[in-house]
Amino acid sequence: MKLRTAAAGALGTAGAAVLGNRLLRRRAGDLENPLPGVERTYRWRGMDVSYTVAGDPDAPDMLLCHGVHAAGSANEFEPIFERLAESYHVFAVDLPGFGRSDRPPLEYSARLYADFVREFAADVTDSPVVVASSLTGSFAVQAAEDGDFERLVLICPTADTGTERPWLRTLFRTPVVGTTLFNMLSSKPSIRYFYDRDGYYDPANIDEQQVSYAWQSAHQPGARYAPGSFAAGTLDPDDSFDLQTELAALETPTTLVWGRDAELVPLRDGRNLAEAADLDLVVVDYSTLLPHAEHPEKFVEYLTAELPALEK
Repeated sequence: MKLRTAAAGALGTAGAAVLGNRLLRRRAGDLENPLPGVERTYRWRGMDVSYTVAGDPDAPDMLLCHGVHAAGSANEFEPIFERLAESYHVFAVDLPGFGRSDRPPLEYSARLYADFVREFAADVTDSPVVVASSLTGSFAVQAAEDGDFERLVLICPTADTGTERPWLRTLFRTPVVGTTLFNMLSSKPSIRYFYDRDGYYDPANIDEQQVSYAWQSAHQPGARYAPGSFAAGTLDPDDSFDLQTELAALETPTTLVWGRDAELVPLRDGRNLAEAADLDLVVVDYSTLLPHAEHPEKFVEYLTAELPALEK
């Protein structure tokens, strides 16, 4: 009798979880393109990858690559997209597994994303300035080894998230438990907490539309697969990759941009990288991991004033 009761309770809980997950997906609806520009699709390894283009085609190309987390998307660059399009031919891409791009249940890895950045830049752009944030900065560095980039601008780059839990990726891939767990981790309070703790220096600067879009993005079909790899630490480059060493050996001119008050990837890391690799380091006051989102005017002013004049 007790076993029957327990089984009925477990089935009821599972049924409630399935129903709750379906309701959240229905509530999220279809994800619209948040960026002003022309949306296009790049076919890559069987996936449709979404990107938005704006600006004068005769201006220097700039490729924007967002960071990876539960709700990552090109919307990270919404505060600066139009401003950059005044001086550059800008391409903002939703990485595979994120945003409006396809999100198949792949084995997402650092190498996959490095290959994507390199091949997308080669096929779609012309020797772009590549702007990449957080862990995606390490993907861009790997891509630059064989890619044709005019310059790298890396925002708080890292190659080590400090996690190594491959079992977590397996858990996220399970239909009911994985979806339910991911929905909990990508709730609006969780997203707002991430922005408050690590993304923004001043919580008053957090845009509620950004939070809403991030939540909606995190509740699209297949949304848990790529972030599951990130949470498990399996998107970190392998042990043979050392960001400091790779930057020092890289021939592509590179600039680091850091939020002075970043804690997850602290400024001392930026200073160590800049000193070891002899790179320029730009420090943005009153900001953490997302200086380009919290202080878009300052960020764009730097890019347009400090980057060397480029010719197509």
